Amino acid sequence: QVQPVESGGGLVQTGGSLRLSCAASRRTFSVTNMAWFRQAPGKEREFVAAISVTGNTEYADTVKGRFSISRDNAKSSLYLEMNNLKPDDTAIYYCARGPFGARSQSYFDSWGQGTQVTVSS
Repeated sequence: QVQPVESGGGLVQTGGSLRLSCAASRRTFSVTNMAWFRQAPGKEREFVAAISVTGNTEYADTVKGRFSISRDNAKSSLYLEMNNLKPDDTAIYYCARGPFGARSQSYFDSWGQGTQVTVSS
């Protein structure tokens, strides 16, 4: 099983933007529902956004209107465009595969190492 590789994290000021990328398995990506999760220090890993194989999307209330999830099946890649970032968005961000509509990390697998996002105030 090929583990995904997340990238694009970094340090940004409040109100700034970042675009995260996730390079996933070429063999199965186009038929796999994908999602982004994040984990802040001392907190549980939480759902951020998901995209189905048909392009349907859903978002956590905390990021709705600021974040946008997308996918490029030709590149086997998942993206998360993050705008108007806040200090509370500081976390390690992970991509994973799992059923669309699920929000618990227990339903997802194929986790990468994550990419750190830090938003300074």
